[in-house]
Amino acid sequence: MNWLLLLEQILNGFQLGLLLFLLAAGLTLVFGIMDMVNLAHGSLYMMGAYFCATFTGWTGSFLIGALLTLPAVFLLGVVVEVVALRTLYARDHLDQVMATFGLILFFNEATRLIWGPIGLVIPLPEFLNQTVEIIPGAPYPAFRLAIILVGFLIAGLLYVIVSRTKLGMLIRAGASNRDMIGALGINIRLLFTLVFGLGAALAGRAGLMAGPILSVEIGMGESILILTLVVIVIGGIGSIKGAFIAAILIGLIDTVGRSFLPEILDLVLPSQTAATAAPAISSMMIYLLMALVLAIKPQGLFPPKGVGR
Repeated sequence: MNWLLLLEQILNGFQLGLLLFLLAAGLTLVFGIMDMVNLAHGSLYMMGAYFCATFTGWTGSFLIGALLTLPAVFLLGVVVEVVALRTLYARDHLDQVMATFGLILFFNEATRLIWGPIGLVIPLPEFLNQTVEIIPGAPYPAFRLAIILVGFLIAGLLYVIVSRTKLGMLIRAGASNRDMIGALGINIRLLFTLVFGLGAALAGRAGLMAGPILSVEIGMGESILILTLVVIVIGGIGSIKGAFIAAILIGLIDTVGRSFLPEILDLVLPSQTAATAAPAISSMMIYLLMALVLAIKPQGLFPPKGVGR
């Protein structure tokens, strides 16, 4: 086995996992606290990429574009929550699914009208558009390494916010018993708006980091939303810790599996068959892991303590 290739794919797995974590953290907070099934979360990821491409083009700087994107997506999330989602909290999950699916269609068509059907490119500054030697003889793209470092930093900040601040205390209380914190005089509507805005900003952050690697295009958030939902199911709805561990697991399984399964299958299957089957089996492993977790721990690996409505 090529150990340098293994190291590179492990880093790629962490990079994918941390992007999934940023998406899953916001979505699991919204679901765990607000009891809201938001299928349009992937659209906020897409808007983060489009906003970053636009701001980068206006300012000529990716870093400034990224800084402007976060408040823009936060404000967009606040508007969506106030205008479209606030009336859905008392409705059942089927109504929420249908309404947020409609938001996906709205965002896709609005994006087509504003930016056109052709995808955008986010140019990187020179210092991020090169390679860094992690160890001698093992170069790795600087931007992918930056994604990993920023992802760990944001994960740490989220942990501090949720576990050590007053807002985090309210978030945890809201996940445990929203009626009780309402009876204590907490403004539930404002809390829900802030949580949704935070989730939108995290999704936008994931979108602006994925934009330079993937193409910024209409519907880019829909495929990654499926993996995000798998992360939440495995980690436990409402659990930041569970979202982090599950996202890293899925990132490693998907990336390392796609890289090394063809070589393993090539030992027992024809080369063309092995190359075709490996990506499918790698994807299947993710869903097999989800099925195994659901069979053993239906509430996920790390369900929030004392959850109750």
